[in-house]
Amino acid sequence: MSKNGKMTTKTLSYCALLAALQVAMARLFGLMPSEFTRFSIEAVPTVIAGILFGPVAGGLVGFTADLVGCLFSGYGYNPIFCIPPILYGVFGGLFRPMLAKRMDLWRILLTLLPPVVLGSVLWQSFALGFVSGKGFLFFFATRSIQFAITIVVDALIIHLLFKTKVFRHMGVWPPEK
Repeated sequence: MSKNGKMTTKTLSYCALLAALQVAMARLFGLMPSEFTRFSIEAVPTVIAGILFGPVAGGLVGFTADLVGCLFSGYGYNPIFCIPPILYGVFGGLFRPMLAKRMDLWRILLTLLPPVVLGSVLWQSFALGFVSGKGFLFFFATRSIQFAITIVVDALIIHLLFKTKVFRHMGVWPPEK
């Protein structure tokens, strides 16, 4: 972001790249054992967008990736399902000051916890129960197990990416004071 709070061309380019990366990761690197369960690392680019560029940019990356990704899926777009991807980017940005002080695995897990619990488990379970008619508790149980696994994998990937200092070499981390 620039000094006046507007998104720079560089930031916009990186956000577009991260949104495209999320779409590709959701479609290529996901395991879908049932029609309602999907293990993937698609949240990683959105969280990184939030951490690097703030909550607004992160939320926009999550929304854009979800909207574009739905164009490539056979399910179509339903706006009630766009809340979790937005939350991943927003919380990545909200926890950015804490992560700028020290980037470690526990802080990354803490960053991922609110969007996982509020968005991917609670909200998505409600939305899937509403759309499918199977009920909240069915999805709550399965998604709790699913995201207990994916939160750890996502945190490890984000931690390893920051540990390599790739974002420092790109000139986008740490944030300017």
